[in-house]
Amino acid sequence: MSQVLVASNRGPVSFSLSEDGGLVMRRGGGGLVSGLAGVVGAAPDPGPPRFPGPGRGDPGVLWVCASLGDADRAAARRAPEGRLDLDGHDIGGAAVRMLDVPADTFHRAYNGVANSTLWFVHHLLFDTPRVPHFDARARRDWQSYEAYNAAFADALARDAAPGAKVAIQDYHLSLAPRMLRDRRPDLRIVHFSHTPWAPPDYYRLLPDDIGAQVLHGVLGADHAGFLTGRWAAAFLDCCERFLPGARVDRAAGTVTRAGHATRVGVHGLGVDGDALRRRAAEQDVVERARALRDQVGDRQLIVRIDRTELSKNIVRGLAAYRELLVNHPEWHGRVVHLAFAYPSRYDLSEYREYTAAVQRTAKQITDEFGTPDWDPLVLQVNDDYPRSLAAYRVADVLLVNPIRDGMNLVAKEGPVLSERGCALVLSREAGAAAELSGDALMVNPFDVSQTAETLHRALLMPRERRAERCARLAAAATALPPRRWFAGQLAALD
Repeated sequence: MSQVLVASNRGPVSFSLSEDGGLVMRRGGGGLVSGLAGVVGAAPDPGPPRFPGPGRGDPGVLWVCASLGDADRAAARRAPEGRLDLDGHDIGGAAVRMLDVPADTFHRAYNGVANSTLWFVHHLLFDTPRVPHFDARARRDWQSYEAYNAAFADALARDAAPGAKVAIQDYHLSLAPRMLRDRRPDLRIVHFSHTPWAPPDYYRLLPDDIGAQVLHGVLGADHAGFLTGRWAAAFLDCCERFLPGARVDRAAGTVTRAGHATRVGVHGLGVDGDALRRRAAEQDVVERARALRDQVGDRQLIVRIDRTELSKNIVRGLAAYRELLVNHPEWHGRVVHLAFAYPSRYDLSEYREYTAAVQRTAKQITDEFGTPDWDPLVLQVNDDYPRSLAAYRVADVLLVNPIRDGMNLVAKEGPVLSERGCALVLSREAGAAAELSGDALMVNPFDVSQTAETLHRALLMPRERRAERCARLAAAATALPPRRWFAGQLAALD
């Protein structure tokens, strides 16, 4: 067994400052951390994950991540070379190196490039009459992105044993595979993209040199992994279009450039059904489920659970619910929409404005249709993981309508936890559609009227039929649990 190193922007734990100035450790957030924590043995719970870390010189897992805020930086500076596990932190036996990236460099790399440029490109989110706008400031941000990726490459090169396997995760670190290859050609490297990949005609919005650098960076890996065949094909298309001299062999699934071949593969990601069900059976979830049933009564419940992220399409989803109530008044007093919209990336103005738009739309629906004995919409903006699990349990309809999504695990978690069988209304632009379209009710995420009518169909679906379809959805959702997903990436390096 060789040593395995994992690199991601967000790590398995994060820190905050207590009132007395001490450091308080908690589970790191985000879907990527949840997936990787499942790989290494952590339950899907806010507590610290547990997985086997390497002893000194022994095989195992070392997780390299960035400091996301001042408390993280304080923890990283206090630990020996950022090794949290060597500073008395109980991380379940994990070896974690948290990088103390300068705050300005991190902000420009993370917000200026990763989240405002690469995320927008791959999710097709740009308002092109106004953005993108690549000027001198954008170039300065790009230099910080290069420095941020170099910090990871340096740490991985230093920590990796000869011949180790390195799993570099997501768009934050698209340059790191090439940088690490240059530093340590003996290592076996996989890069995995958790987002979609933009088609060439949209990818070309990037400056020519930056677009080529991103592709060249990923091709530093021995294996480039994607969640669906659609995203993998788009990557191959971009390599063929924008990298002169690159040889793309679609039959073999390889890209060869400058004498180095990168295999391109698909690794679907599902959920650990047993672990998820165990967590949902705990008392805090049971109590919240009981409270939701009391709140909703005998009405049907439409549930959505998202971050207030632009690609999640929450405003159109709410507009579709409003149109349902307008066109089908028979549902007045008989249905409740529970919308969990947890604030995301609040340091970016676009996200603050979007969160405000979600809140305005929700208020308009409540004002228009609410009565003294019926609240048609309940908007929850405070992150409450147990309450999310409780909502899955009691949902009659689950709405997942992203503009574009690499996978979307909400679409998989809901059917797994549904008690009576929920109907899934799913965007055709979610990666999960590749696996779930047979039993989900599919929608065009931009077609509000279609979504409204599909919600109507879902509410009318007989309970027995819902349960049958939900059972098949749950089976598909658990067919590729995180351990198998990650093992497939590592196996591809052999």
